[in-house]
This record gives sequence, structure tokens and C-alpha cells, in this order.
Amino acid sequence: MKKILTPLLAAAAAGLAGPALADEGEVLKHVFELQYAIDTFYFLVCGALVMWMAAGFSMLEAGLVRSKNTAEILTKNVALFSISCIMYLICGYAIMYGGGIFLSGIDGGEALVDEAFAAFGERESFDGDSVYSSASDFFFQVVFVATAMSIVSGAVAERMKLWAFLAFAIVMTGFIYPMEGSWTWGGEDVFGMFNLGDLGFSDFAGSGIVHMAGAAAALAGVMLLGARKGKYGPNGEVRAIPGANLPLATLGTLILWMGWFGFNGGSVLKLGDIASANSVAMVFLNTNTAAAGGAVAALILSKLMFGKADLTMLLNGALAGLVVITAEPSTPTPLLATVFGAAGGVLVVLSITFLDKLKIDDPVGAISVHGSCGLLGLLLVPVTNGDSTFSGQIIGAITIFTWVFVCSLIVWGALKAVMGIRVSEEEEYEGVDLTECGQEAYPEFVSK
Repeated sequence: MKKILTPLLAAAAAGLAGPALADEGEVLKHVFELQYAIDTFYFLVCGALVMWMAAGFSMLEAGLVRSKNTAEILTKNVALFSISCIMYLICGYAIMYGGGIFLSGIDGGEALVDEAFAAFGERESFDGDSVYSSASDFFFQVVFVATAMSIVSGAVAERMKLWAFLAFAIVMTGFIYPMEGSWTWGGEDVFGMFNLGDLGFSDFAGSGIVHMAGAAAALAGVMLLGARKGKYGPNGEVRAIPGANLPLATLGTLILWMGWFGFNGGSVLKLGDIASANSVAMVFLNTNTAAAGGAVAALILSKLMFGKADLTMLLNGALAGLVVITAEPSTPTPLLATVFGAAGGVLVVLSITFLDKLKIDDPVGAISVHGSCGLLGLLLVPVTNGDSTFSGQIIGAITIFTWVFVCSLIVWGALKAVMGIRVSEEEEYEGVDLTECGQEAYPEFVSK
């Protein structure tokens, strides 16, 4: 029988197993079950970390909008997460990875483990292969689609109708995102023509597939929505509209920073062997140092450009570094990861100021953080990953952006024609908390 484990590990496993498991096949079966359990548990924990990013987006956006729009932005974030979970369950996962709607192909239990073990029984080694519950895979993937939709929320804040936004969320999470995801992580062809992976495209954890896609959907919405009243003067001058709660925005950023360890770390897809454990450790290390590099670079550049240490730029710089390294956190050295993150920190400051000059109003800087820096992350992958090519990365980026932007523009346009997507000028002035939710986040400020 072919050896699946090293002699030392096999002997240890047999010794621990005792006489009842003296048969080598039984020993291997139990070791396989242990790896299956570890990888499944790791997937679930990382998924929970990514789910916690929903709290980060909520706090970040609530801190960067005005107090009169806080309750509505929180409502959007909880509702979009819930819609994402339901739509991905109904059809999104089936579109992206195959299988039946309502997760009809998802199973668990001993029969699934037996089937998986039989499939691996003829191989020399388990190393490099992911073995985990398909239900854990769904859970990990569904929090990714919610992340993509959360990006849209901040960009259209303070002037979009709540129900128009939620209607878009249904289409985005149930169809637009799963389709482009199927061409990348799902391995399907783009309209039967080509597969992005076969062209040398690589996106480890979703700089393009998740983040740039969310930014493309947001950009389409912002272009049809228009800027907030008072954001730009008659001569094109940019007027700052400060957020209501910067401590909350800072908390949100740190929550996102923490959740990103699950976002990138979970994308290794396994933990149950030495090589994978080392890869996970490197991914965690590079994720952290890229965020630090982005934060410091953005802080320095904001001081040089504006004469002050801008906290919002510092926060967006950290997020920019995280987005950049998401495309490939496993192959750079820690030094290169820091440099890549710093490049993202510089780019996000320049992108935010550039979009303001174009009168593209993004209250939280989401399009710059996730779009501009998502593209940068994709373009940096071939620097350290020899399996990718610059041409493949460019084709992949164009394909993802074009698909999501065009589809989103169509959906936003249809919603604008049918129900309208922007609140009235009076409602915007009063704040969408009252007009959309009928309550304020800070009622103690309301005179009785």
C-alpha cells in the first residue's frame, strides 16, 4: 500500500491509536479524519473572522457619515449582510461553484468523509489538497460576497434610498458577483470563451474578485446618484463634509484589520499539514505588515500634501495596504509586503483627491480603497508569483471590472427609472435617519 504519511508520523499515529487500530488503513483513515476536522474548523473560524468585518464596515461607515445618517447606514449594513446570506444560499453559490440551488448539493457527516478518503486513497500524499466540509466552504464564501456588497454601502451613503439599495443588493449578491467569481475561483469559462486562470490570472483572496468588484458596483451607483448637496462649490472647489464620529471610524478600521486575518488566512484553504501551517503564518505576517506600511505611507503623504496628519487618510491607508496584499499574501517577503502596502497607502490618498476633482463623491473613500488599490494588488502579483502573468492580470482585471460595472449600471439605471434611487433634497437635508428609518441614532440630541 502506498505510503501517505511519513514513517515517523505513521508510527506515532499507530502508537497513539493502540491495538484496535493496528491496520494501516484504519490508522490512515483516522489521520485523514483528523486533518478533515482541523481544516473544517479552521475554515469556520476564519469565516467567523470575516463575518466580523461586517461590524467593521458598519462602524467605519457610521463614523464617517454625519450623525443624521447614522441609523440608516447601520440598517443598510445589517440588512445587506442578511440579504447576501440568503441570496448566496438560494442561487449565488450554485452559480459560482456549481451544484443545486438552496445548497441541495451540500452534505456532511461520516458518509462525506468516507467518500473524500476514498478519493484520496490512491494518492501519494494529502499535502497540498484541501479536505473540509462543503458546508464550511459555503459559510466561508458567503461572508466574502457580503464584503463586496458592504463596499457599495459606504460609497452611496447619505443620499440613496434604502430600499433601492437593498434591491440592488439582491441582484449583486445573487447574480453579478457569483458570475464573475465563477470565472475565477469557480474555474468556469467567461461566456464559454476562456477561463481567467488559464490566462495566467491569479487572485489569492480577492483584491479584484471581491474588492475591485465591489468598487465597480459602487462607482456605477455613484455616477448615477450624483454628489451630496454642498460637497462641491460652483467653481468646482471641494468642501469637506466631516464624519460625525472618528473614534467609531477608528474602531471600525481596527475591526476590519483583525477580520482580514481570516479573509487572507482562510484563503490558504487548509491548516492540517506543516506546509499549510507555514503558509498560513506567512499570510498572517504579510497581511499585518502590509496594513502597517499602508497606514504609515498615507500618514506621511497626508502631512506633505495637507500640512496635517489626517486621521481619515491614515485609516484608509491601512485598509489600502490590506486590499493590495490580498491579491497575493503568501509569496512576498515581509519587506516586500510592507512596500506593497505602502504603495497602496500612497495610491489611496492620491486616488481620493483625484476622484474629488472629478466630482465623484465617495463619503468613505471606498472606491479608492477597494477599486484603485484592488487593481494595484492584482498588478503586483507577478512580482512574486511566477504562476501569474502581467497580461493575465490585466485581462482578468478588465473582465471583472467591465462585467460588474456594466451590469451594475444597468441595474442602478432600472431602479432609478422604476422607483428612484435618490432621496429628495429636503429629505437629504433632514437626514435619511428620519426619512428612511423614522429614528435617529443619537436621540438624546433631539429637543422634546
